Amino acid sequence: MRARLAIHASQTKVELREVLLKNKPVAMLQASSKATVPVLVLADGTVIDESLDIMLWALKQNDPENWLSFQQDTLDSLIRHNDNIFKIHLDHYKYADRFPEHPPLYYRQKGEVFLTQLETRLQQHDFLFGDSACLADIALFPFIRQFAYVDINWFDNSPYLRLNQWLHYWLNSDVFLKIMNKYPAWDETLASADQEPVIF
Repeated sequence: MRARLAIHASQTKVELREVLLKNKPVAMLQASSKATVPVLVLADGTVIDESLDIMLWALKQNDPENWLSFQQDTLDSLIRHNDNIFKIHLDHYKYADRFPEHPPLYYRQKGEVFLTQLETRLQQHDFLFGDSACLADIALFPFIRQFAYVDINWFDNSPYLRLNQWLHYWLNSDVFLKIMNKYPAWDETLASADQEPVIF
């Protein structure tokens, strides 16, 4: 989701190939042994298969919202924490039945440590690094959305009031609504010959 958000915001033209993960196309598996989305294949054959790297690639092509113009070290630290620590707690909370060592509440409380940090930031300004959005906002938004929707009633009534407002801002944003359009699964037999980037 965050890769698509950045590509859409950058107004970069790519060919979208919708994938059913239970029936992964051979072309995607040949491009990346990771075998998970997203996978971006550039016109010269270069493969980028990490969502954050795809975001950076897209915004370096064109960054009309100036999402890259913020204090990079602190921003990178927040995104790394999200990707390397919070995401683990999110996965345990979201799929708690796969991790029966602890009840879901335990995993939720682990994730709440990060929610508290974000709430503190958002009490100071509308977005994570100031009064306008940046890469961190769009990079974290899909993960906070997932965490919230594990138990949306709990989240809506949680003490994270500013984080809730921030989440709903992005849920109602044009960029999010546009990338959530549903598309049929890509038919591998109808592969395009166009020389433009392709994203699975």
